[in-house]
Amino acid sequence: MAEPPVPAGPIDHVALITGDADRTARWYAQHLGLHVVRDEFVDAVGVRLVWLYPRGCSPGGTAAGLQLLEPHRPGPPLTHLRERGEGLHHFCFAIDDLDAVLRSAGQPPEDAFTGGFGLPCAFLAESAGGELVELVQRPA
Repeated sequence: MAEPPVPAGPIDHVALITGDADRTARWYAQHLGLHVVRDEFVDAVGVRLVWLYPRGCSPGGTAAGLQLLEPHRPGPPLTHLRERGEGLHHFCFAIDDLDAVLRSAGQPPEDAFTGGFGLPCAFLAESAGGELVELVQRPA
């Protein structure tokens, strides 16, 4: 098998979709000691994102984060929540060159959007088993 043109880096985060990010964040804080490092609204997607990490860890570091995704208007995230309920939504890999990965996957660069932390992101159109795979371009 050929080496991909731009290999993925580590898992950046795992996302859970929820109807109440505050309730979900409290559960992870109480049971696992995770803490909120950022709470933001991404207007381009119509979602609130609450980012949790283990104590002493931060975005872009060595530990993957937990992203709580709370839909706030009609669109794919709200449809996903209504049809499938709360739980796993996607996992995300950090990469160096989003455009190159999208090109290698046969996707247009217009598939990219500004996601959490203001970083360029995109969902891959295909996956191995139907799971949602997001890519985020982290600063070097």
